[in-house]
Amino acid sequence: MIEIDGATGSGGGQILRTACALSVVTKKPCHVFDIRHGRPKPGLMPQHLLGLQALSQLCNGKLEGDSLGSEEIKFYPGEINRGRASINVKIETAGSITLVLQALIPPALFARAIAKGKEETLVSSPALEPLKITFDGGATDTFFSPTIDYFQYIFLKVLGKMGEKVEINILKRGYYPEGGAKMEATIYPSGLRNFNLTERGKLQKILVISGASEFLKNKKVAERQLAGVREILGKLKLPIEEKVEYYPTPCPGSQICLAALFENAVMGTDNLGKLGKRAEDVGKEAALELLKEQKSQACLDKHLADQILPYMALAKNKSSITVSEITNHCKTNIWVIEKFIEGKFEIKGILITWLPTV
Repeated sequence: MIEIDGATGSGGGQILRTACALSVVTKKPCHVFDIRHGRPKPGLMPQHLLGLQALSQLCNGKLEGDSLGSEEIKFYPGEINRGRASINVKIETAGSITLVLQALIPPALFARAIAKGKEETLVSSPALEPLKITFDGGATDTFFSPTIDYFQYIFLKVLGKMGEKVEINILKRGYYPEGGAKMEATIYPSGLRNFNLTERGKLQKILVISGASEFLKNKKVAERQLAGVREILGKLKLPIEEKVEYYPTPCPGSQICLAALFENAVMGTDNLGKLGKRAEDVGKEAALELLKEQKSQACLDKHLADQILPYMALAKNKSSITVSEITNHCKTNIWVIEKFIEGKFEIKGILITWLPTV
């Protein structure tokens, strides 16, 4: 059993999600303790608990310690049912849907190899029926997690460059504190190919998606967030594509996402509206953050770096990426991944390379 100290490095929920997802893929049980140690509310929060339970459901695994506030779990992965077509995740809070998906996508992508046994090489092969994950409740856009637009237009775009296909269908948005979202994610099992994202090429356009609840339509919150972006980026005469959207939701809320599309890469930022904060400032902050990310000349922004690392290691062969910043989250995820998969990450400046054990 692999022992994971949840207080290591950044000490957040990412340790738990990465460890348990890789536990399923590698068939190595894991024991995670001191979960979210040092946080104001340590232990399992609703999105962590539901993500673990959904992961256990997916692979017919066994969980110990799966209760709210628990600071220790043991996870024994089972076999993914080759005939499974869907699972449902019910979230009665405003727990983050994107964080739950972070735990579910890696094993779902490798359903064929896992089902046949660990001796099979994890490479592309004829796909099984796709796995559909439906979400009833939860938040598509909430604090301390990627917004669903960032997830769809940035994370999934980069994952697509590794040969994978994940489709998102947003039926209903949900914001903090009510949640109430409805969404479907369809994951097509195959396998990952190694890739190199080190030269991003020329900027093609910046996609700006500004959205808000219909509660805020009369106040033109989505348009005002966009105006904040224009105030920053408009001076630079960059190619910009704009989208303004309003949604029926259980409670008010807003979000903005900026995706910089280059010839070979995608990097982005997002931001959420907050009570008492001017909508224009929400847009300005996101635009300024994007400009900061772009100055690095890297292919991936700092938030995407740690999210893509598990897929680099699962692709088996050597892969390389350049990132705007090597964060503590990134270093912590490297530490977790190397406990499950034979190989090593090498960091040189802003270049991260996965070197598999031959």
